[in-house]
Amino acid sequence: MARHDASELAHRLGREAEAVCRHYLSSGKRAGRYWLVGDVQNSAGRSMFVRLTGPESGKGAAGKWTDAATGEHGDLLDVIRESCGLIDFRDVTEEARSFLSLPRSEPDPHPNPRAGRTPAGSTESAQRLFAMAQPIGGTVVETHLRKRAITALHETGSLRFHPRCYYRPEGHAPTETWPAMIAAVTDLGGVQTGAHRTWLLPNGSGKAPVETPRRAMGNLLGHGVRFGVADDVLAAGEGIETVLSARSGLPHMPMMAALSAAHLAAILFPATLKRLYIVRDADPAGDGARDRLVERARGVGIEAIVLSPVLGDFNEDLRQLGIDALRSALRVQIVPEDVSRFFAM
Repeated sequence: MARHDASELAHRLGREAEAVCRHYLSSGKRAGRYWLVGDVQNSAGRSMFVRLTGPESGKGAAGKWTDAATGEHGDLLDVIRESCGLIDFRDVTEEARSFLSLPRSEPDPHPNPRAGRTPAGSTESAQRLFAMAQPIGGTVVETHLRKRAITALHETGSLRFHPRCYYRPEGHAPTETWPAMIAAVTDLGGVQTGAHRTWLLPNGSGKAPVETPRRAMGNLLGHGVRFGVADDVLAAGEGIETVLSARSGLPHMPMMAALSAAHLAAILFPATLKRLYIVRDADPAGDGARDRLVERARGVGIEAIVLSPVLGDFNEDLRQLGIDALRSALRVQIVPEDVSRFFAM
């Protein structure tokens, strides 16, 4: 899109500044000539202010905003990008056109090959999405996890919250926005290689009613979502909730979620690792991942121990049987020397 076209969109949005704010910055409210909100990601608060009236351009233009807490500033296209969690600028302009009831833009017949675009689903896209999100404390993500009986939320810096994360259905259905848990996938050196999104209901009571409420992006193979720093001992499982549930009973043990059975079987081992606990899901895919991972670990001299749930997975154990039963079941499955190191007394 040409710069002139982007400016025209920004001007059109500025003419509808209050309507834009009510839609994309719904956590805020009007105060005189301004819309007050916590930040450009639509958090509650009053540090960011958007001008609702003024000229189309220049000083004091309608739609211009400033965050007094961070010094950030921009226009309403930036609001749409950040609040929706969009990466590619074309998606931002299409969202703006949709809001303004304008026709979709035509593809550029002579695209500039030098124009940098972040490929959808790339590592860079994953890094940018995670950077847009905020810590989970006091958010819908924390509410969701606590409703799943997960209260061990220490060392969860790999998890963040995005209030309006873009969800693109398959086919030609319209794009939606939902709150989402954003998880950083990192390699052994702590470098982010991907991200995992879990779309949630606005009250945190469950997952959003979309066809695929969980999606990953970036480079996942061998890597995972990490809780704590592994040295000689690591526990690894499939899902984030399963791993955090096991960590409720073993709060000091470093753990990672590989996000699927296939990826669990292919995790990379830290050079210092001596013992690997495999947080198993009780299903055929989980059994296959367990067997392949045990074989790989033992092949390089790493002790492999399987942690099995009583029910279908450790979150089901936690919710149905309670934390005391979960701790008792885990205690008898780990080696004696690890009880004193990692078990919650």
